[in-house]
Amino acid sequence: MYKSAIDNLAHIRDSILSSNIDIQLFFQQEVEPVYRDYMKLLLKDSNPNLKEVIQINERLQTAQLENFLNCGKLDLIALNDIPDLNSAYGIIHIIDLDETIEVIVQSSDRSLHHYSVEANIVKDNVSDLLWSLQDQKLATIDVQQILLPSQALYEKLIAPIASYLPASGTLIFILDKSFQSIPMSILYDGKNYLLEQYSIAATLGSRIRYPKPLSKKRFTALIAALSKPSPSLLDRNAPKGVRSLPKAKEEVKDVQSHTQSSLTLLDEKFTTPRLEQEISKNNFPIVHISTHGQFSSDPLKTVLLAYDKVINIREFDKLLKGKIQTDADAIELLVLSACQTAKGNKRSTLGMAGVAAQAGARTTIATLWLVDADSTALLMEEFYKGLKNGIPKAEALRVAQLVLMKNPKYAHHYYWAPFLLVGSWL
Repeated sequence: MYKSAIDNLAHIRDSILSSNIDIQLFFQQEVEPVYRDYMKLLLKDSNPNLKEVIQINERLQTAQLENFLNCGKLDLIALNDIPDLNSAYGIIHIIDLDETIEVIVQSSDRSLHHYSVEANIVKDNVSDLLWSLQDQKLATIDVQQILLPSQALYEKLIAPIASYLPASGTLIFILDKSFQSIPMSILYDGKNYLLEQYSIAATLGSRIRYPKPLSKKRFTALIAALSKPSPSLLDRNAPKGVRSLPKAKEEVKDVQSHTQSSLTLLDEKFTTPRLEQEISKNNFPIVHISTHGQFSSDPLKTVLLAYDKVINIREFDKLLKGKIQTDADAIELLVLSACQTAKGNKRSTLGMAGVAAQAGARTTIATLWLVDADSTALLMEEFYKGLKNGIPKAEALRVAQLVLMKNPKYAHHYYWAPFLLVGSWL
């Protein structure tokens, strides 16, 4: 009966999603519990159908994103429908079912394994970690305040399934609710961070654009950046308390030096009409935007700052509409530098996934908090150097983060931990 109800709800959503702006609130209050209750029932079985649980969670998260964007069906593919996945990977689903946190891991041989833990044990550590990571004084916080909940989360979520994971390679996380605002790279086993063993990617509901590596022949970039005060900073929807980014010029030069035939829109040239014009008439596999931005579960507060105005997520969609028509024309890599998640909003990374979906980008890299300009410039230099040498995107990001981690000046989590890769890891 629950399965039939979800099928019917999906059919109804398809019919009214584009015309009813109130559906998002209705979905959260009335519809989402149906998905979660069905997953609870499935998992109570002595031999639960884990594949069905994953599919329901996938449908739930995709529906959440479509409701957030107020759009029709997104052009995404399930991970299990990709025939040639690299064997050195593990897919980890972390699902919040209120009283319990369910962890389902899919090994490289595609076998499924399940572990359940009481939610209150985990959520206290999630709250403690988020409190530290979203503190404006994060750079000066004692690392023990981060290590303790990070290690507790590793012990509760990763340690019980560690034997099913590869020794190295890529971990792909499908995260639910407040887990989405935590960089999984930060989880700590008492000796090492997860990042030191694996490259890490996140997807929404285990659905992405078809993964492809970045071709060396298509290493051209559109670079947009704000390095000085702009009229958009005064917009009421702009992130609060942000300042100009003078170091953005250095970041632009680093990206230019490691890409081919780059076009740069700096400061006054970075306007919404100019950005729309360049994206519509040219095919840029890489789009790198160094500007203030914010990810929120409120679409109007999920914004990027151009020089002339704030671009919210629905305007971002219009900006790119008509460009992403075919898979061959997709933006291969969208980098959003100097963005942050909305403080206190535990589902704010829904906005990050939304930006990635609106861009039609195969891979999106963004930051969970406002980062240091000097360390970010170094990270981007190392990241693009790795890409240029043919390293997969997730591994190139991992290598760049490790460069920061091993630098005494940037060893604090504040510098290396906020970078999140959403989508294709290749």
